[in-house]
Amino acid sequence: MARGGAPQDRYHLVGISFFILGLGTLLPWNFFITAIPYFQQRLAEVNHTAGNLSTNNTTTTDPYNFNNWLTLLSQLPLLLFTLLNSFLYQCIPESVRILGSLLAIFLLFALTAALVKVDMSPGPFFSITMASVWFINSFSAVLQGSLFGQLGTMPSTYSTLFLSGQGLAGIFAALTMVMSMASGVDAQTSALGYFVTPCVGILVSIICYLSLPHLEFARYYLAKKPSQTPVQELETKAELLQADEKNGIPSSPQKPALALDLDPEREPEPESDEPQKPEKPSVFVVLRKIWLVALCLALVFTVTLSVFPAITAMVTSTTGPGKWSEFFTPICCFLLFNIMDWLGRSLTSYFLWPDEDSRLLPLLVCLRFLFVPLFMLCRVPGLLQQDAYFITFMLLFAISNGYLVSLTMCLAPRQVLPHEREVAGALMTFFLALGLSCGAALSFLLKELI
Repeated sequence: MARGGAPQDRYHLVGISFFILGLGTLLPWNFFITAIPYFQQRLAEVNHTAGNLSTNNTTTTDPYNFNNWLTLLSQLPLLLFTLLNSFLYQCIPESVRILGSLLAIFLLFALTAALVKVDMSPGPFFSITMASVWFINSFSAVLQGSLFGQLGTMPSTYSTLFLSGQGLAGIFAALTMVMSMASGVDAQTSALGYFVTPCVGILVSIICYLSLPHLEFARYYLAKKPSQTPVQELETKAELLQADEKNGIPSSPQKPALALDLDPEREPEPESDEPQKPEKPSVFVVLRKIWLVALCLALVFTVTLSVFPAITAMVTSTTGPGKWSEFFTPICCFLLFNIMDWLGRSLTSYFLWPDEDSRLLPLLVCLRFLFVPLFMLCRVPGLLQQDAYFITFMLLFAISNGYLVSLTMCLAPRQVLPHEREVAGALMTFFLALGLSCGAALSFLLKELI
């Protein structure tokens, strides 16, 4: 809800800017995983020239375990910076973190695009690419955390737009790959065009961020207001508390003391000399309340990252050589996953089932472990090695990932008191990063079992 007297977001420019910034935060990860066949071919080829983006003959060999290392080195920075964010964010100004991260990501992606034209042996190419992956995702973690901090001062609609941009990043990357492959140009030009696209996307994100200080709506919400008086601060807290009660969220049982008595002739009561504030929330108390949904969130991402994309990108079509076989992985693996994941996340806007008190939630989360052997069996001849099986599994796998991730993130704040929600959000972010890292590490073991 907008504050009283707030300016209008003319032409929705601020909303569009945050949508594009959300898209930019996840472009690096999605463009790298979607291009796994290109990297595998570069590492497998004898002549070491740039490979095609197609998956026709490249998914069966992975001498460097590229997809496993890509997944692991993409998620470890997220876990690391989740642990270090409180120190890092206090030392470096917000604008430096955001602009510096965007510029660094742009330069590293430009390096990745330039390597398409460079004749290089597999060893150095692998090392340079893995170093780029680590640093790109480190800067992306800083960028994402900093932008979420800015969104905390904005109306909730802008957080939704930002998350929508993130959700469409994977679809954008998969569509870019399909169009690059279908363009009819030679393999090297196709790969170059693919990696130049996120460079343009990051440049547009930089322009959007630089434009925010020039937009009155953004200035109103993002400007620091250290001169805010205690009366104004308490009025803001009272409004938030009333909004929570209207939405059916119970307020803290502690005395809020949000109403100020400004009558100078009235004798102050001993307990009313100054407003009482809720005690600083304890991490362990909050964790005790949300541990189940936090564990469910971690397990959802553990299952997802253990097989996607390390195992799923290895599955090939059984129809034989042809156009469908060439486009099978980018469409049925990456594009299908991202569309259904986005759809699953959108479903929580209409209903939240099961609720936080139901035992069905951990049961549904545990049932997703069945996808691990199912996708592995898609690689075994004569069992589930049919395109229809893989597509069906991917549909259920992706939509359940999106829905359960969004569901757990929605349920966590409902299990704590209003003043504990910030701590709950930080804990859920940590468990999210923990699940991603555990899944990436587990993918090495599963790869060896195939």
